[in-house]
Amino acid sequence: MTIPSVKELNPQLVRRLSRIKAFLLDVDGVLTATESIAASGIEDRVINMMDADSIRSVQRIGVRVGILTTQANAVVLSRARELAITDIYHGSFDKAGAYTDFKNLYQLKDEEIAFMGDGVLDLTVLKLVGFASTPSNGHVTAKMAAHYVSRYRGGFGAVREVLTMLVRVQTGDTDDQASALPFF
Repeated sequence: MTIPSVKELNPQLVRRLSRIKAFLLDVDGVLTATESIAASGIEDRVINMMDADSIRSVQRIGVRVGILTTQANAVVLSRARELAITDIYHGSFDKAGAYTDFKNLYQLKDEEIAFMGDGVLDLTVLKLVGFASTPSNGHVTAKMAAHYVSRYRGGFGAVREVLTMLVRVQTGDTDDQASALPFF
């Protein structure tokens, strides 16, 4: 996996990432790539382990991680709790309302919050946050609203790429090697 070093990033992206105190994520199409429904009717979604490790890494440097999704099944909610994600907003198509609730709860400014979303329902939040990102296979409107479009598809390292960039910027790590980070 190739992840841009801090030196390779646009200075505006570095400035935006340096301000981030919280990172919100959509689930379907961002953390998960595919959804399958068994004959029993049970849904199953897979969260990439690289993405999960990256979530733990940003939490270690003090970045709060939350989820904004229109729907989340028991598997996703359980996995989020395993990752110590306690801010989970689901069950509503009003992601902007959930975003505002999160922002007010932690007394954050828009420029202190990042969001990765991939679809039309994510646009309102993508347009509000200080750092907006989307996977490479995100909807064209999400790509247009994003400050950064990942090189990777949702569920296949998009979250890891952006969170690694965030850790590198906030820890001052200018090394090109991800292995130089104590977090990964």
